[in-house]
Amino acid sequence: MLALTVRGSERISPHFISVTLGGEDFRHLEQSGYDQSGRLFFAAPGQDEVALPSGEKWMLQYTLRSAKRRPQVRTYSIRRFRPEVSAFDIEVCVHEERASDGPASPGAAWALAAEPGDKVGFLDEGYGYAPTPGAGWQLLVGDESALPAILAILERSADRLPAEVFLEVPAGADVRHDVVTPAATRIHWLPRNDPSMKPGTLALRTVREARLRPGPFYTWTAGESSLSTGIRRHLVGEREVPRTDIAFRGYWKHGRASL
Repeated sequence: MLALTVRGSERISPHFISVTLGGEDFRHLEQSGYDQSGRLFFAAPGQDEVALPSGEKWMLQYTLRSAKRRPQVRTYSIRRFRPEVSAFDIEVCVHEERASDGPASPGAAWALAAEPGDKVGFLDEGYGYAPTPGAGWQLLVGDESALPAILAILERSADRLPAEVFLEVPAGADVRHDVVTPAATRIHWLPRNDPSMKPGTLALRTVREARLRPGPFYTWTAGESSLSTGIRRHLVGEREVPRTDIAFRGYWKHGRASL
């Protein structure tokens, strides 16, 4: 468990906040895969500080603590490493932030209120991105929860496999125009622009209807559970893609809170 502090935060689009985390413990964080992620522990509302669990039995410590001392925890991808300042960035998606919109999720509420000096904990959980040998290109599909990982994959593999990217975001103003990508890469930005539409629906429908590039390819897909499992089911059942060529992960399930 790394003990870190908030270095700063920035609203980078209507639905995304970038938060920089750093400290002396950063030296213990090894850069591994392109979609590297970890569990972020932060103080719950009403807590003066975050009481971090430690050791291999951190989950047991966490569950045995009283609610008053138990920190909140969410999983985030590392968007960008910044070793020159012993820090890294994460990006948090914010769907609601005003009382009229309903309560913000725990992670969004934390990001909205984060200030320099706030203490957090980070537990590295590795990566899943591992292109199949022989792949001629890569298919990357995700909703807003997968945006940080997909952009990190593109930027860190800029000299490698060309990509076909289908990336769904809440609104047109969330589209990024400065992404570094491998040569011959196409990013299909898919703004929902409809708060009532279930996240992932647009991306899944678009991929099903898309004319994909020829040749063997590697797929990495993540986001709302129905999106990632739906993409895998479509590729295997309708495009005869080997299961071993697909990495998929359900980051969350619509209407249900998750660690």
